[in-house]
Amino acid sequence: MQDLNDLALFAAVVKHKGFSSAARALNVPKSKLSKHVARLEQQLDVRLLERSTRKLRVTEIGQAFYERCETILSGIEAAEAVVAAAKSEPVGVVRLSCPIGFTPMVGHLVPAFHRRYPGVRLLITTTNRRIDLVEERIDVALRARDQLDTDNNLIVRKLGEARQYLVASPALVARLGNVTIDTLGKMPTLSMNEQHLTDNWQLNHMDGTRHEVSHQPVIGCGDFGILERAAIEGIGIALLPNHLCLRGFRTGVLVPVLPEWSSNSTIAHLVFTSRHGMLPSVRALIDFLADNLPGAMTRCNEIDPAPAMLDAAE
Repeated sequence: MQDLNDLALFAAVVKHKGFSSAARALNVPKSKLSKHVARLEQQLDVRLLERSTRKLRVTEIGQAFYERCETILSGIEAAEAVVAAAKSEPVGVVRLSCPIGFTPMVGHLVPAFHRRYPGVRLLITTTNRRIDLVEERIDVALRARDQLDTDNNLIVRKLGEARQYLVASPALVARLGNVTIDTLGKMPTLSMNEQHLTDNWQLNHMDGTRHEVSHQPVIGCGDFGILERAAIEGIGIALLPNHLCLRGFRTGVLVPVLPEWSSNSTIAHLVFTSRHGMLPSVRALIDFLADNLPGAMTRCNEIDPAPAMLDAAE
């Protein structure tokens, strides 16, 4: 493969009709141009230019080669222009991954983000599995973990913390009677664990006491929305994020179960590979999520469960 510098300098000599004029236009020594053109001719084993002390003539093969060089160099300029445009304003494709439980909040934000940055196209992967950003070509991953990611290859931006609380429908609580931390594991439950028949809840008391509850959930699903509906309809006791608990309490379709107990703090955070060379479109999404996700969670508190849920609970 030829050195692109050789091609560019040869094309400049032809375009400016001489070594001296090309050297002045490019502000490079004439000797440098001569060296590069000579090397190119040697590698191609063909004469591209006929030189004399007073005149320069492009050979027939040199003219054909020059025209191809111009096509190549124009393509390079176009490619560089695409990169420059992408670096100057938020445009292009950005790939985001987020847990299924965050889809309502992200759903609130996507329209506003699109209106602010119409040149950005979002591809969103919703999954509870751990995403490999490099292998799966994900630009930004929204995660909710007990601890922040400690991978040295990732940059972490913390968004906030939340807890999960035990809830059930009023009818189920009345039917079950007195529920204690010791009897909780024998009650009908709903779990985020969709892989195993048995699950363990790590619960913390307000006084600092910790307790592990082993239980066999009636329903296991990675989507909090499904668990919320099942809880509203009296299927079992669920451990739900506080924003879902609050709206259920406010509408009366859910009530607390053992309110002095809660899960460990879950830290919502963004991870991405590097700040160096980050495109404006990726930076725009990161900043937008950091600025607006807490507000989106608050708005989720204000949304009533669907009427069908209310009817099923009555």
